[in-house]
Amino acid sequence: MPQIAQIAETYSSQVFWLLVIFGLVFFVIGRGMVPKVMDTVAQRDGQIASDLAAAQAARDGADEQEEAWRKRENANRARAQDIVAEAKAGANASTEKKLAAAQKRIDKKLDEAEARISESRTAAASEIEAVAAEAAQDIVERLAGIKVAKAKAGKAVKEAMHHG
Repeated sequence: MPQIAQIAETYSSQVFWLLVIFGLVFFVIGRGMVPKVMDTVAQRDGQIASDLAAAQAARDGADEQEEAWRKRENANRARAQDIVAEAKAGANASTEKKLAAAQKRIDKKLDEAEARISESRTAAASEIEAVAAEAAQDIVERLAGIKVAKAKAGKAVKEAMHHG
């Protein structure tokens, strides 16, 4: 093969140019560009570290403010609950007074109504007795032909009503 036969003739020149190109690449990239890239990376790392520190400081400040806000909010909530409790107590007392006054009025009306009912019941019972006495007089007169006195008929009706 002709390619293999040429290796000995071109080997030294290929190695020479390989070393020249490698050296050029090493000096241009290794000594020229890499330090600049490393400086940029270092600056970026420094900037990121300072940004993280600033963010942590801001977070700590926000946490402190939040804690202070929570304390104020809890104090305000406690005060609001106290005010609500006082208002409820006042409303309950007022309601109790109004309910007591209303209950007194209702009790008075109930007593009056019970008295009227009792009077009506008594009046109705006496009317029933009077009607029953008259009916008893008429019945006895028609059936037996005897005329009974009104007082005697009333007494008999009362006795029958009380004994069932």
